[in-house]
Amino acid sequence: MARTSRRKLLKVAAAGGFAAGLGLTARAKTLTDPSAQHDAAAHQHESLAGPLANALVNFGSWNTDPPLDRFPNNSPAAGNWHPVLPAEVTIKAGGAVTFAISGLHQVVVYGDGTRPDDIDENNTIPTTGVPSGVALINDPNNRIYRGPDPSLLPRDRVEAVHFPNPGSYLVICGVFNHFVAGMYALVRVLP
Repeated sequence: MARTSRRKLLKVAAAGGFAAGLGLTARAKTLTDPSAQHDAAAHQHESLAGPLANALVNFGSWNTDPPLDRFPNNSPAAGNWHPVLPAEVTIKAGGAVTFAISGLHQVVVYGDGTRPDDIDENNTIPTTGVPSGVALINDPNNRIYRGPDPSLLPRDRVEAVHFPNPGSYLVICGVFNHFVAGMYALVRVLP
């Protein structure tokens, strides 16, 4: 029994020493290799704590009335409800909003102060997957984030978007029909 415990302890100590050695090697490389320094600077690893560090927003959801059976892999358009819930969230600067996407939806974020009336809904591009040809809002004016073509992705997915600066950000569903029907929300970012 003592031998087994000693072996486990030695294995853990060896693994810890090996991992520590790797950490020192990676740190030394960062200090001496300019490309590694750039890479480290490009990745912001600052932590943000507290209840306003992040928020969860549902971007669409699946109906239960009438009952909906999506098994084995069925995502009927008529089975999707198109709200953004909640319609307004508040986080701290440096925080993130996680969008839980259900259905054919595209997350598009516009800069501080943009309002729904500011969006040029006549500027569209078509989806390229299935379904093809669905109009997506393509207004680049004050756009700070646009998610991928939703027709090329699963109907259930998650996108997390970082908000480093204070302000009020408009988030819309890029699917033309959804946006014009009122599928948008506001992200308030506090200093």
